[in-house]
Amino acid sequence: MPARAYPDPTREKLLDAALPNVIFDGWGPDTFKKAVADSGVSQALARVSAPRGSLDLAAAYHKRGDRQMVETLEAEDLSAMRFTDRVTHAVWVRMQVVDREIVRRGMSLYSLPHTAPEGTRLVWETADAIWNLLGDTSQDVNWYTKRATLSGVIGSTMLFWLGDDSEDFTATRDFLERRIGDVMQIEKAKATVRDNKALSTLFALPNAFLGLIKAPAGARRDDVPGTTTTKP
Repeated sequence: MPARAYPDPTREKLLDAALPNVIFDGWGPDTFKKAVADSGVSQALARVSAPRGSLDLAAAYHKRGDRQMVETLEAEDLSAMRFTDRVTHAVWVRMQVVDREIVRRGMSLYSLPHTAPEGTRLVWETADAIWNLLGDTSQDVNWYTKRATLSGVIGSTMLFWLGDDSEDFTATRDFLERRIGDVMQIEKAKATVRDNKALSTLFALPNAFLGLIKAPAGARRDDVPGTTTTKP
């Protein structure tokens, strides 16, 4: 895991002040105005800390959830779990450390065309945090495919969770386990191709091309923009 960076204290103060209003008003301009007023942070400092207003606060809430997930999982002993169960557990913990109604408001925010890329990036960072925590050492195209597939699992499970009224969200847990199972089947299929002499020969050319793809040079570092999940 990269060295942990501390979140911006002013932004965190604004976020704490905003959260009581998010459920009612969403992540809009009014919420940001109330957060500035309630936090006691000056307008000038608030705009420096969160130049995009509530969008920055929504991103800060997501990143806070990632940090809490990592802290929770680092305090647990996962060694007795199968790897599939570790991935499932990590996603489940990530969902438990956030408020469902605030997440619902965030989904509404990131469903807009101009904010959708931000939402995609944040989910990718969550998937990256999970893989890094579980010891992924991929340096090739697998670095991307693992994070892409897990991002899809996280996004679809979150959407299912928002509409789940089952006791203790057991339906969501079942949904998550099925999706993780699908991902593991993909990984097994890739391993079968690598281990099968006939198939590996058949896919030699595309595999050679994919072999040219490498993980970002700054992966698992905290001093390269866009390659860490723990920055504020």
